Amino acid sequence: MGEPEAGSEFAMRAAAAGPMADAQYILPNDIGVFSLDCREAFRLLSPTERLYAHHLSRAAWYGGLAVLLQTSPEAPYIYALLSRLFRAQDPDQLRQLALAEGLTEEEYQAFLVYAAGIYSNMGNYKSFGDTKFVPNLPKEKLERVILGSKAAGQHPEEVRSLWQTCGELMFSLEPRLRHLGLGKEGITTYFSGDCTMEDAKLAQDFLDSQNLSAYNTRLFKGVLEDGQPCYEVRLASVLGAEPALHSEMTSKLKSYEFRGSHFQVTRGDYAPILQKVVEHLEKAKAYAANSRQEQMLAQYIESFTQGSIEAHKRGSRFWIQDKGPIVESYIGFIESYRDPFGSRGEFEGFVAMVNKAMSAKFECLVASAEQLLKELPWPPAFEKDKFLTPDFTSLDVLTFSGSGIPAGINIPNYDDLRQTDGFKNVSLGNVLAVAYATQREKLTFLEEEDKDLYIRWKGPSFDVQVGLHELLGHGSGKLFVQDEKGAFNFDQETVINPETGEQIQSWYRSGETWDSKFSTIASSYEECRAESVGLYLCLNPQVLEIFGFKGADAEDVIYVNWLNMVRAGLLALEFYTPETSSWRQAHMQARFVILRVLLEAGEGLVTVTPTTGADGRPDARVRLDRDKIRPVGKPALERFLRKLQVLKSTGDVAGGRALYEGYAAVTDAPPECFLTLRDTVLLRKESRKLIVQPNTRLEGSEVQLLEYEASAAGLIRSFSERFPEDGPELEEVLIQLATADARFWRFPSENPSGQA
Repeated sequence: MGEPEAGSEFAMRAAAAGPMADAQYILPNDIGVFSLDCREAFRLLSPTERLYAHHLSRAAWYGGLAVLLQTSPEAPYIYALLSRLFRAQDPDQLRQLALAEGLTEEEYQAFLVYAAGIYSNMGNYKSFGDTKFVPNLPKEKLERVILGSKAAGQHPEEVRSLWQTCGELMFSLEPRLRHLGLGKEGITTYFSGDCTMEDAKLAQDFLDSQNLSAYNTRLFKGVLEDGQPCYEVRLASVLGAEPALHSEMTSKLKSYEFRGSHFQVTRGDYAPILQKVVEHLEKAKAYAANSRQEQMLAQYIESFTQGSIEAHKRGSRFWIQDKGPIVESYIGFIESYRDPFGSRGEFEGFVAMVNKAMSAKFECLVASAEQLLKELPWPPAFEKDKFLTPDFTSLDVLTFSGSGIPAGINIPNYDDLRQTDGFKNVSLGNVLAVAYATQREKLTFLEEEDKDLYIRWKGPSFDVQVGLHELLGHGSGKLFVQDEKGAFNFDQETVINPETGEQIQSWYRSGETWDSKFSTIASSYEECRAESVGLYLCLNPQVLEIFGFKGADAEDVIYVNWLNMVRAGLLALEFYTPETSSWRQAHMQARFVILRVLLEAGEGLVTVTPTTGADGRPDARVRLDRDKIRPVGKPALERFLRKLQVLKSTGDVAGGRALYEGYAAVTDAPPECFLTLRDTVLLRKESRKLIVQPNTRLEGSEVQLLEYEASAAGLIRSFSERFPEDGPELEEVLIQLATADARFWRFPSENPSGQA
């Protein structure tokens, strides 16, 4: 048994908890819950395609459990506790017990919403904003439900032990635990609790020196007998320390001395979870549509077995070459948004089916891409030597595991592949449909006369923005690189920096990547560049015509797209933490930066005005002068975009930080007084929607699609039925893995002010 000891040190560092939490740290009972509709797309799959999709989905769902171990020390225990609870009694059955134990209907609903939030975010921190959320009911009442449950009756010691390990931490809002972060800034399990930003920088330099990627690693710090620091760089893999056949990884698994510190490269992180991933990828291979898919899966299997990012890159090459598959998927340690240093990838896996009507529009956009790239405001030398025509499809998601579901994706994230092999763009149509759902009464910070227009055109304008953002935003621009042999991929004599009028003074050296060089600002900076490209190119009539908009409709799409961006810039303040002067969400920081750029353009293009709402509480209004978008907004965006690209191409970290952090600074300087406006935004914020995903089940040789109602209880049921064969075993594995590393997050409790 891997149950944690009751009253362990791990649990005792959490502060005692009171009854209710600040609204910023709870999910409200009326949170929007929507089902992901993919029934028609799934119906159109052949039996073989369904089997392929099923096994890929199983691999994705198993791998997604690793996110619990990548989020917080207590997340795996909370997941295990909830899963045991709801396996023994479904939400309706548990409700009867809760009411008998003295909970009100509202308190029980608050518990269901909390549980749904844990499953949606794969942990107890919001995937969008990295803020902790806690149950919105008294701890003593939740304890009565848990200890009085059928699960506790069946396994009293196990359930009590789990509660004693994670109950305090579930509710604690001790300052350090309110947000994900590094060192004293927050909590993260990508690094042991005693790691600082300096340790993260040293480790990145070490990884670069050994040509190792950080994507599938975690960093654990210790101290040698002589008092010198030592670091374990642990790779995610099925194989651990056991002798293995020689692979490209085995020579890397050893001790190193680097700048006076000791580094040990090990592997085997998440091993039992990745074993399940590999088993289903093997099964999926039997139903692959072509040899590229087979080779892709073989390389993913090698990557997850050995801990090799190079194998994942090889798999990604085959994936890029697999054009227009009926069933599209990607899996691995992908996005680095939640690593406080910006280099380590969170596990995600998606499986989706092609939406042919929307994909046809995106294909037209791809066909126009080379021409549209010339419209971007930087010299040709700063664009890729050859535009590698990518796949761009609209997909209906069947499965998206990880901590959240995006609306669009441009992957892979490996710089070298993007420059030489290309990439794929994906717009997730049924996710966008959820995002479009807007209730007029919940539409904040807009003028009354803008609201109906906004509701009508938000969906179509978002299609345009996502298309441009992914294809021509993330898909554009060149990095200037000097390879290991000293050769440059640009002409040092003739290429001129348009910002300085001089030759290029800086570039990327062998082993350096965009993420490793720009680290903490890399994700947000790149999202800002892509969003800016979308705004800039949506002014092009040719683009709007591809999506079917002309004349007055086209002008409305432009207006709502720009209006949506400046409103989002104001909403972004929810994701800023004044106490640490830090941003918690890359896309929202990017949108705030764009708002600042457009405000700086002046001439009344954009105004943000504090007001008083009809309810007598503080409010605000965002106004955009549609007649000034082209004469004032476009030139401002042009200047900003050129600077962003030049600094990115040349690897000018100092210049990039100065520019980006300057615009991202949140102050109370007039006229906007953003710190004060942040209070208004928090007062009127709407929680991000929760999405219920279906399951697939193999019955004989046929795959069935299992759908669930759009409610917190439906979302919980979807997870209760997600692992029918081995749920208890998986929870045991998670508990064992979390307990084995718990010592890395035992630090003295800080001032427990602000408890839940």
